[in-house]
Amino acid sequence: MKMISGYQNKNILVLGLAKSGTATAMLLHKLGAKVIVNDLKPLEENPQAKMLQEHGIEVVCGGHPLTIFDEKIEVVFKNPGIPYSNPILIRATELNIPILTEVELAYEVSEAPFIGITGSNGKTTTTTLIFEMLQQDNKNPLIAGNIGTVAVEVAQQAKQENIIVTELSSFQLMGISKFQPKISVLLNLFEAHLDFHGTMLEYAQAKGKISENQTTDDFVVYNYDDVYCKEMIKTSNATLIPFSTKDLCENGAYLRDDALYFQGEEIVQLKDIVLPGKHNIENILAAIAVCKLYNVKNEAIQKVLATFTGVKHRLQYVSTVQERRFYNDSKATNILATQKAISAFEEPVILLAGGLDRGNDFDDLIPYLKNVKTLITFGQTAEKLEKAGMEAGITNIERVANVEKAAQTAMEKSTKGDVILLSPACASWDQYKTFEERGDIFINAVHMLK
Repeated sequence: MKMISGYQNKNILVLGLAKSGTATAMLLHKLGAKVIVNDLKPLEENPQAKMLQEHGIEVVCGGHPLTIFDEKIEVVFKNPGIPYSNPILIRATELNIPILTEVELAYEVSEAPFIGITGSNGKTTTTTLIFEMLQQDNKNPLIAGNIGTVAVEVAQQAKQENIIVTELSSFQLMGISKFQPKISVLLNLFEAHLDFHGTMLEYAQAKGKISENQTTDDFVVYNYDDVYCKEMIKTSNATLIPFSTKDLCENGAYLRDDALYFQGEEIVQLKDIVLPGKHNIENILAAIAVCKLYNVKNEAIQKVLATFTGVKHRLQYVSTVQERRFYNDSKATNILATQKAISAFEEPVILLAGGLDRGNDFDDLIPYLKNVKTLITFGQTAEKLEKAGMEAGITNIERVANVEKAAQTAMEKSTKGDVILLSPACASWDQYKTFEERGDIFINAVHMLK
């Protein structure tokens, strides 16, 4: 780890704890900063704040008092999920205090280069694919992000011979200043998180920040088929490496006939890829492009693609029960993700969907429901999804109380050869703390059916 001096004796505010805030506060303390932590959860219910206090770090819990600025704060490191409408952040903006996220600090202390992956869908799958391909070819990768350890912890352990592969949300990217990945990846962009960003333009600008500090010595791997991605790379100084399932991008990665290519060389045949779903071909092409830039051998790429069946909660194969295949796609928290999940199968689908009502309808899902023979709904959006199902001509529609009941009902309504797919098209927060909790309950329910 680089022991940088830029934070020594500076008054630094860490806003919001959880994993990233706690790790950030500890690292800044180690770097000699005068750290103050502010978290909404009261101290008596906040074991992380108590632990930081034991290390001599000042903590202010139970609210967001503006008097905290009496300490002459010089930099704010915010938890990525905290909106900029937070009173502390509004005041920091008024005072022209820099507002950063932990990925910026991770970059500053890391001895290893970064590969940063962003997009509305497919970040975790692509990040995992890149990591496993690099690992298969002994390139010493480390992985960071929502999959495992936060970037600021991984960066402290990284050496020059490592490569940090990390997925990056728009929330994280809004808080960068110097962050410069060796390779950035733009997978796709569609309307998401507008309750946080406000407009599609602001969302796109946040995603585009991944490449803003790159130079011609760096690379941006981008989806040539996505109009937003093509627009975002116009201002990038990095060397452009496109990937496409529609065009023969001779200087990038592409699909031709029944194989995937990189710069004219056949890398792998489609028949040798076990990961389901047409949308995953885009993720695989992005991973191939990144790994070939690091000279990963084709044999290593092929070996990973012959065994990689997906990341948990992301079109994850769960089990086969009485000749019905169950898939857990609980991470599908928006319509596009569910569109892609349904499109991954040619067999009749029993779709399990529903969750938090964010005010949108599901008209965009209707054209993708042709292969759905039964729709099982739950959660706040049940009625809206049922309306879309009826407009799509689905005659078998059932409403149940929760995901567990949905799995049981799907088994009852299905026949041999059906695919039973949990792909909610909604966030989980109306009934479950996280999409992971929702997916785990579904997995347990499937195993109970055995």
